[in-house]
Amino acid sequence: MNRRRLLLTGSGAAMGIGLVPSPAAAARTRPAMPGAVTVTPDDARYTDLISGLNQRWVAAPDRIVLPTTTRQVVELVQDAVDRELRISVRGGGHCFEDFVFNSEVDVVINMSRMNAVSFDEIRQAFAVEGGATLLHVYESLYEGWGVTIPGGACYSVGVGGHVSGGGYGMLSRAHGLTVDHLDAVEVVVVDASGKARSVVAGRDPGDPNHDLFWAHTGAGGGNFGVITKYWFRTPGSTGRDPGALLPRPPAEVFVTMASWPWEDVSKEGFIGLLEFYGSWLERHKDVSSPYKDMCVWLMPNHQSAGDIALIAQMDATVPDASRLLTDFLDQLNQALGVSDTPRVPERTNGTYRSKYATTQRLPWLRATRYVGTVSPTQTDPNMRAKHKSAYHRRSFTRRQIETIYEHLTRSPQKARIAGLVMPSTGGRIAEVDPTATAVAQRDSIMKVTYETYWYDESDDAANIAWVRGVYADVYADTGGVPVPGERTDGCYVNYPDSDLGDARFNQSSVPWHDLYFKANYRRLQDVKRRWDPDNVFRHRQSVQA
Repeated sequence: MNRRRLLLTGSGAAMGIGLVPSPAAAARTRPAMPGAVTVTPDDARYTDLISGLNQRWVAAPDRIVLPTTTRQVVELVQDAVDRELRISVRGGGHCFEDFVFNSEVDVVINMSRMNAVSFDEIRQAFAVEGGATLLHVYESLYEGWGVTIPGGACYSVGVGGHVSGGGYGMLSRAHGLTVDHLDAVEVVVVDASGKARSVVAGRDPGDPNHDLFWAHTGAGGGNFGVITKYWFRTPGSTGRDPGALLPRPPAEVFVTMASWPWEDVSKEGFIGLLEFYGSWLERHKDVSSPYKDMCVWLMPNHQSAGDIALIAQMDATVPDASRLLTDFLDQLNQALGVSDTPRVPERTNGTYRSKYATTQRLPWLRATRYVGTVSPTQTDPNMRAKHKSAYHRRSFTRRQIETIYEHLTRSPQKARIAGLVMPSTGGRIAEVDPTATAVAQRDSIMKVTYETYWYDESDDAANIAWVRGVYADVYADTGGVPVPGERTDGCYVNYPDSDLGDARFNQSSVPWHDLYFKANYRRLQDVKRRWDPDNVFRHRQSVQA
């Protein structure tokens, strides 16, 4: 009998595919399960629902279905298994590869209507449905209870993939990763008999389903089932006051946006900037650093973009915050060899502008909305993109920095923007044992992204080649990928890169799954054998038993 694959995925991480028998044509015309909204190709909404943020990936499914309950998800998955249909599941739509949207998908389950955020009195934890997006979660938690989770900056990323892949963000140096506050997860799984059901797996090691919970603390969504709900509560928190069960963000933060035009940057200045940034991160990687409450994103853009950029956010309420931030900005300028007089405002909603930097003092939620929406790469729905990633335990070497400079200053790219993004990590992230969650990379100082965004399909080859080229040259000493070792520590599963499984681009002896998961992959395989024995949920970079 012919077999087809069943794909279940979620936004922001590598998701899953499985094999099921091919359906008869008549079976494929059956109506969707009752209770869920169904959109077919003759519906005006159809073209809005067959792609995500990356316009390289577009599907042509028979239908898109939007459930509102876990029971509906169980029914939809069961229906797909019974009728031998390939399905995909969309959360926020930010998956960087084609694991959600591709030409083989028959049914897309769109989770966007399952987006409720509430406090569960029984579990004494905050319940967040799998289709919620980050800004919605932040607004709901903060406006309702004064708390938050330390998730990503991009406002429209879906929690389904973001959290399960070990999501991080502007508050992670101070509070750790999202999964460090995860208390339980609800997953729709399929057993060996082909029966779909929902399972709740908790953080307590005594929970009989604890292994399934652990797998959702960094392996990415869709490897084992469809995530329909998360519960969050910080380990060790006590009492019945919801406002004491998750981190409280700072009342106010400084947000600095810096921009150094390439015409003001020499090669020596560029090298000095990256050497300083790496050494600064090494010195301040521990939670004892006075900068543990500051997150920095350095963005060396391609010369055609016009500038090198930086975003820094710091808790404005910590002692000496103004001096700490201005000292850091001064040192950046000194490393670059340029002159500036950065300062920070002392009043709420104040702004200070210097030649290269603008610093605002904002209430936390307003700053979160601002940082999450200010960049066109986070808000423009018309772009195509390619990404690669690398955890760094140490700063770039001089050779690597010179290589980056060479690639950033070559002839202009046919891109909206291309370059690197170098967010700071460390702090509370590093305080968790690498085996306590599925996130194995705990002691890195930065999580580097190599990326390019463009508009026209005719520019695909040139842009993909540029990203592949700079990445291969930077990590040439380790086979073209950031092999776990003294200086680098593999790749981030929420920035999936299919090239890691291709011998043309990964010439190391380290397979793609060890770049993502290191030694934790063996335990993930055990979870796979238990919870998905027939490998229903899989794709080209999913956990394989």
